[in-house]
Amino acid sequence: MDTKQHLIGFVTADIVSFIMRDEAIGVEEAMSKFYESEVFTKLDDVETGLYRESSAYVYDLYKIECQYGHLVQTEL
Repeated sequence: MDTKQHLIGFVTADIVSFIMRDEAIGVEEAMSKFYESEVFTKLDDVETGLYRESSAYVYDLYKIECQYGHLVQTEL
């Protein structure tokens, strides 16, 4: 596994933990929610470079997607 894949794994693990904490759900449900998201698709695509961002930033994108049902451009 290369460095990019390791970074994707670390960010994913953090976000799953954030989802579990904030939504009071188990690991399987949190993983399912994140893996099915548009944000995860973009995170997993190394061409987007999203894996270089902080876990908090990516989680904010995930919360925006959950709020609007898709990714939207917002001013954070």
